[in-house]
Amino acid sequence: MADPTLKQMRYFEALARYGHFGRAAEASAISQPALSVQIRELENTLGAALFERGARGARLTAFGRQVAERVRAILRAVDELGELGRISQGGFSGSFRLGVIPTVAPYLLPSLVATLSRTHPELDLVMRETITPRLIDGLQDGSLDAALVALPISDPSLTTAELFDEPFLLVRPERDADAPTPAPDALDRMRLLLLEEGHCFRDQALAVCATTATGTRHGLDGSSLSTLVQMVGAGLGITLIPEMAVPVETRSAPVAATRFPDPQPSRRIGLVWRRSSPLAASLEGLAETLRAAAAAGWREAATASRAGNSTER
Repeated sequence: MADPTLKQMRYFEALARYGHFGRAAEASAISQPALSVQIRELENTLGAALFERGARGARLTAFGRQVAERVRAILRAVDELGELGRISQGGFSGSFRLGVIPTVAPYLLPSLVATLSRTHPELDLVMRETITPRLIDGLQDGSLDAALVALPISDPSLTTAELFDEPFLLVRPERDADAPTPAPDALDRMRLLLLEEGHCFRDQALAVCATTATGTRHGLDGSSLSTLVQMVGAGLGITLIPEMAVPVETRSAPVAATRFPDPQPSRRIGLVWRRSSPLAASLEGLAETLRAAAAAGWREAATASRAGNSTER
């Protein structure tokens, strides 16, 4: 019996990830009929169906789920062989795939990219912005080299490097700028606007308020911090945003960004990668670079914003 080929396994992994022949073919840069042929040949080789095919896409069979776990491990090992080759030929260079959560990407990336262009000009930086669970999946299946996320991450297969702590600020309508700042645990009695399900920042905001998504929640959920701030400006409620987002998100809305008294609620941002990655030593060095980028970037912008924005108390 012939063995599965690496090409077939990559096509299989793409179809398992997207659950749709058209999207998997597009991601794999081949035609849909060619992808279908490769999947069928793999099924013939293994002697069992890998997918249930339907009008809305393709779903893994029970056997397919077992195969997917092994295929992803194989592809991850192959990718790590490539990383090992890069290290042996001259260190940290070539394509580097970095994932970033949406509540960090728009605010930290400009200074981060500028810093990496200066300190690691040999890197070809490929960015992916998405929510934490998808970034973790990307790390585990080898499609990402590292990710910027909010800690903690409880996965024994991953290594984390803490980068910085960042306070949360209360954003409320400008007319309330001089009102007393409510205690964090009092926010659950107010109309708190949150990011939609799936964003880690939603869970962090709920933790600050010592509440859950049920109970007194009657606000509206948004898909981005920008949407939440604009909703606050329209008088629909209040929200929390991380400090790095304040200069960008509050400049075009009639809102006031207010600090909580100490101890201020905060989050911790870190760099995460696979323990097995041959790039581990380089990623430790990258963490130091990112700490410097954060210090030179959003902290400086936040200081300038505090100096020039009379609505922040």
